[in-house]
Amino acid sequence: MGLPTLGQTEIIRTFIALALLLASAFLFGTLIEKIKGPRVVGEILGGMLIGGSGLFLLAPDLMNSIFNAYPEEGKVLNVFYQLGLIFLMFLSGFSTKIEVDRKNSKVISLVFIGATVLPMLGSIPFFNMFQEYFIGDKGNVFSYRLVFAIGVAITSIPVISKIFFDMGVMNTKFSNAVLTVSTFQDLLLWILLNMATRVADSGKLSLVDTIVVSVATIGMFVAVTLLSKFMKSIKLKLPTNVFYTLSFIALLLVSGLLYMIGINIMYSAFLVGYIVKTIFGTSDEAKEAIKFLEHFVFSFFVPVYFALVGIQLNVFHNFSILRFLLFFAIAFGLEFVGTWLLLIPGKVSNSTKLNFAITMNARGGPGIVLATVAYGSGIISIEFFTVLILTTMLSSMIAGYYLRLRQRQDREVFNKLD
Repeated sequence: MGLPTLGQTEIIRTFIALALLLASAFLFGTLIEKIKGPRVVGEILGGMLIGGSGLFLLAPDLMNSIFNAYPEEGKVLNVFYQLGLIFLMFLSGFSTKIEVDRKNSKVISLVFIGATVLPMLGSIPFFNMFQEYFIGDKGNVFSYRLVFAIGVAITSIPVISKIFFDMGVMNTKFSNAVLTVSTFQDLLLWILLNMATRVADSGKLSLVDTIVVSVATIGMFVAVTLLSKFMKSIKLKLPTNVFYTLSFIALLLVSGLLYMIGINIMYSAFLVGYIVKTIFGTSDEAKEAIKFLEHFVFSFFVPVYFALVGIQLNVFHNFSILRFLLFFAIAFGLEFVGTWLLLIPGKVSNSTKLNFAITMNARGGPGIVLATVAYGSGIISIEFFTVLILTTMLSSMIAGYYLRLRQRQDREVFNKLD
């Protein structure tokens, strides 16, 4: 059986495009890290500066000769884009850690409701205000509204984890509470996003399909969580190459099979990462193998993914700075107020309320995944895609700088939840 292939010139052009994406993401990611910002912000900025908001404006012919050198190049680059997405979600799933005990269960419950349910409900009055500009090509109002509500409430596990690691406050009472809330939150929001994409594809909302997909999605996560308790007593060890091979087979195969029954690829990848951790994550060999995989993925696939996100942004056309600022104020305000209000019955200090209210606003990687999946599915317009990405970048920067400021003011502030 013969397979069509790219010509040598086309392959070289693709390599050059990937190299330029990677170099730009690395340069600006490193620069943002130097000023204590999240690396992901710099990687997206790197893509923006060689894309529609940068060099494409100054030298369109040159940039087209690199990124649109042949008709299929966009599709080829999209493969790397999708690989970056599923590897990011796979590693997020593997890193997921749920810790709830009697001491922090009340705070976790209050923060979850305040940072998730209240902001989503609070976003309802603003749907129509932006709909004309933010709805996608498919024109599905239900899916657009669901994405709008998710965009207001979402919080990033990877970005917050990276900030906590850099600050040396991982596994403190505050960090564990934030990451546990974010895990439950992401689980709910991935289900809702999966519902939005399904409705957008089918053009209608089927109550039966919605219930089946939701039950299946939650059921798989619960089943894997219960399985993890059993697997803790069993130590499975595999050679590193076998561990990688089985993990990649599971990642690609399960993502494909679950997509066929209506479960989105990004949630499937997240679930596979959680399953792999459940089965093999207790062994030192698996932890070491994942550490090496993280080094490779976060030095190639993920930066290329974020740069490709950035390259699509165009803040000079089909974009309103006023609508962006208004949406950002609404999203940040609803998340902040919802978290603060629900923590009042928790009898925690105003300082702790402020810490949670700002930290839960860091949208990071999941915010970007939301934007890219929704835009790719035709649910939202290019303007809303740009607004969601910029909201993610700005909110993550604010959270990062605020947490470092609080640490300088009080070294023990993250070791208490009162």
